[in-house]
Amino acid sequence: MSTDEVASAPEIQAAGQGSIAAQQIRDAYTGDLVLPAEALQAAERVTAAPGISNLPPSPLCLGRQEELTWLRRTLTEQREGAITQSGAVHGLGGIGKSTLALYYAHHYRGDYKLIWWINAASPDEIESSLTDLTHTLVPDWAGTAGRAEQVAWAKQWLAWHPDWLLVYDNVEDPDDLAPYTGALHRGHHLATSRRATDWPDSAPTLALGNLDPDDATSLLCRLVYKDEAPTPRQKADARALAVELGYFPLAIRQAGAYLARNRGVGLDAYRRRLASKLTKTPRGKDTERTIARIWNVTIHALEEADPLAVELLYVAAWLAPDSIPHALLTPPDNDPDDTAEAIGTLAAYSMVTDTGTTLSIHRLVQTVLRAPNTDDTQPPRHFQGRERAEQALLHHLTPPPGKDSITDDQWDRLTPHLVALAAGAAPGHHSPLLTNAYATAASRLHQQGHATRAIPLFEATLAQYEQVLGDTHRDTLASRNNLAGAYYAAGDLGRAIPLFEATLAQSEHVLGDTHPNTLASRNNLAGAYRAAGDLGRAIPLYEATVAQSEHVLGNTHPNTLASRNNLAHAYTSAGDLGRAIPLYEATLAQSEHVLGNTHPTPWPAATTWPAPTSRQGTWGEPSPCSRRPSPRASRSWATPTPTP
Repeated sequence: MSTDEVASAPEIQAAGQGSIAAQQIRDAYTGDLVLPAEALQAAERVTAAPGISNLPPSPLCLGRQEELTWLRRTLTEQREGAITQSGAVHGLGGIGKSTLALYYAHHYRGDYKLIWWINAASPDEIESSLTDLTHTLVPDWAGTAGRAEQVAWAKQWLAWHPDWLLVYDNVEDPDDLAPYTGALHRGHHLATSRRATDWPDSAPTLALGNLDPDDATSLLCRLVYKDEAPTPRQKADARALAVELGYFPLAIRQAGAYLARNRGVGLDAYRRRLASKLTKTPRGKDTERTIARIWNVTIHALEEADPLAVELLYVAAWLAPDSIPHALLTPPDNDPDDTAEAIGTLAAYSMVTDTGTTLSIHRLVQTVLRAPNTDDTQPPRHFQGRERAEQALLHHLTPPPGKDSITDDQWDRLTPHLVALAAGAAPGHHSPLLTNAYATAASRLHQQGHATRAIPLFEATLAQYEQVLGDTHRDTLASRNNLAGAYYAAGDLGRAIPLFEATLAQSEHVLGDTHPNTLASRNNLAGAYRAAGDLGRAIPLYEATVAQSEHVLGNTHPNTLASRNNLAHAYTSAGDLGRAIPLYEATLAQSEHVLGNTHPTPWPAATTWPAPTSRQGTWGEPSPCSRRPSPRASRSWATPTPTP
C-alpha cells in the first residue's frame, strides 16, 4: 500500500480483548497463536450463505410477546442482552429461556446474515461451537487447522462481517463471554442463563417467570389438541391441570406431550393421577417435585411402549445434558436402529430433544432421574443408569485393535460426559478403569487451559486414590496437589489453600523436605498465599523454596529460575523494590543464558508454578487411555514448569 493510499484510507480501530485492526496484515499474533495471512484474508473474504445458521427447529412459544418485544428493543438499541431466570424456580431450568431465545432467532431470522447457536455452559463448549462455525464457512482449511486456530478464525470472521446473531445458551459464568462480547461489536450477542447477577452493566437482563395462567392453558391445549379447538370442558380441564403444574413451562410441555401421545387419557384423569403420585415424589424444590410427578405418570407409558427408551433415559441422566451421541447410548452388539427408535419414543414424549445423531436432555429432568427411587418395589434405576453410563464411556474410550489410543476429537466429544459422570460420583464406588479415564481427561483439560472444568474429575480421582491407595501415597499426594491447583485456577482460594497446606505437610513427611515435588508443593502454597494477599506467609515460603531449589536443582535450573522470579514478584507486591529489582535482573540474565534470548515463554511478574497434572505413567502431559489402563494415574510427579 502506498503512502498516499495509507493517508487516504479510512481510520481503522480495534476495541476489546483480542481484537486486531490494520490496513494490511501478513501474520496476526494473538498471544501465543499465529494466524497466517491466507487465513486472515479468508476471514475477510468468505461470505456466509444467505440465512445460514445452526438453529434447532422453531419452538412453540406462547405468552411471551412482551418479552420478545423487550429482546428486540434491547438488541437493536443496546447491541447486547441476556435472559436470566427469576428466583421463583430456585435456580433450576425449565422456565423457557432457551425457547424464548430460539423463538426470537427464528422470528427475526431475516434480519441477520448469520445466526449461530452456541452451547455456553463452559469456555470449552463455547470454543467447540465456534470451531463448528469455522468448519461450516471454510471446511477445507478447518480440516487441517488446530482447535485454537479455528476459534481464532471464527472470531476474526465475526470481527470482519456485520449483522450476525450469536446465541449463547445456558451460560454458567457471565465472565466466559467477555472474550467475545468485549471484542466483537458488529452483531448481536444474546445469552440465556440461570444466573441473575454478575452480568456487565452493558448487558440488560430480563427475569423470566412462569407463564400467565391464560397462556399456560392455551399452550397446554395447543400441545394436546394441536389445531383443533378445545371444547369448554376441555379448556376448563386444561386450566385446572395448568394450576396443578404451577404454570411451569417444562412441566406443561411434558404433560402435553404425554397427553398428545395417549389421546385416550383425558386431562382431568391425568391431573388426578398426578395428585396420587404426590407422596411418592422425591424431596426437593417445587419444580423438581412437579417434574417427578409427571415422570411417575409418563414412565408407565414408556415402559409399555418401549422399555429400551426408559433404560436409555436413565443412562442419559448421568451424562452431559447436550450432544449425547446416539452411538454412546448404543450397547455393543446392539442394533443402532433399536436405539434410534427408542430415542424417537423419548422425543415424542418431550423427554429429550433429538437431532438424529445426538440428543439433549433437560438438566431438571436429569436431576429428577438421578434421585434415588422412593418405591422400594422397583429396582434402583438410577444406580443401573449410572453403571451403564460408565460402561458406555469406558467402551468408547477403549482404543480399537492396533491403536494405542483414541483420537483427540473423540476425547473432546467424550470429556464433557466424563465430567458429568465424575460430578455425580457415588461415595465409595470404585472403578480403576474409570479413575484412569478421569485422570487422563483432567490432564487434557488442564493442558488446554480449562483446569476449572476439570475440578469434578480431580475430585473424583482424589477420592478414589484416598480410598484405594491411602491418604499419603505419592499418587494421592499428586492428585491432591492437582485438585488444589484446579481450585486455585478457579479463584477458589478458600478450598485451594487448606489443600495445598495439607499436601505440603504430607509431602515433607513422606518425600522429605527437599524432594523436588515437595519444593513444587511449597511453591504452590506460597503462590496461593500471595494470591490471597498474605505476603507475610508467602515471602518466607518463597525464600525457603528458592534456597532449597538452588541447593537441590542447581542455580540455573528452569524451576529455580521460576521460583526466583516468583519471589521477586512477591517482593514487588510488598513494595520492596530494593530486593525485587536485583532479583529480577539476575533471573533475566540467567534465563537468557539458560533458555536463550528469544525463548517463547518469558515469565511475567505474576508467574506461579501450576499444580502438576495427572496422567498415566508420568505427570505433565496428557496421555490417552491405554487398552489396559492402570488404576493409578502416575508413579511420580514431574516438577511443574512456570506458565503465565
